[in-house]
Amino acid sequence: MDYKKRSLAGQAYICDDSLYEEQKKCRKIIQKLNTHDCSDFGGLHRIVKELFGKCDEDTFVNPPFHCDYGYNIHIGSHFYANTGCVMLDCGKIIIGNHVFLAPHVQLYTVNHPIHLKQRDADYEYTKPITIKDHVWIGGNTTVLPGVTIGENSIIGAGSVVTKDIPANVIAVGMVLL
Repeated sequence: MDYKKRSLAGQAYICDDSLYEEQKKCRKIIQKLNTHDCSDFGGLHRIVKELFGKCDEDTFVNPPFHCDYGYNIHIGSHFYANTGCVMLDCGKIIIGNHVFLAPHVQLYTVNHPIHLKQRDADYEYTKPITIKDHVWIGGNTTVLPGVTIGENSIIGAGSVVTKDIPANVIAVGMVLL
């Protein structure tokens, strides 16, 4: 069974040996990024280009940083992620142009089943995260699976984003399902 295809399709899957091998490759690049001289901006950018599925010349990630695979992260131009950013990219993360992430922003595309038997059998599922152009996400914000944040919006610090955010708004806090 191709668990990679299932994960990207949002279907239940198990992280098998082939996916663990891909995670190992990613972790080697992340280790290189997180231990690189932080004053060598060009060197940091070269490592980020090796890590992400797509990014531009002006993409900047301030270490430390963590992700699962890297290749599921696609970033537009003029992107900045401050220190401590986590992108659990078992599913796709699509980020537009002119997006800024404050310290400790967390983007989670992966989740676990509600049903105990599936969860105990190590199943997971994903939903993509999309962040449109000109978005600023404040520090210590968590964006949950399946969320789209509309263009020109701002997410206030400490927020938990559980639902889509429309364009041109300021959203702060936590919305319960």
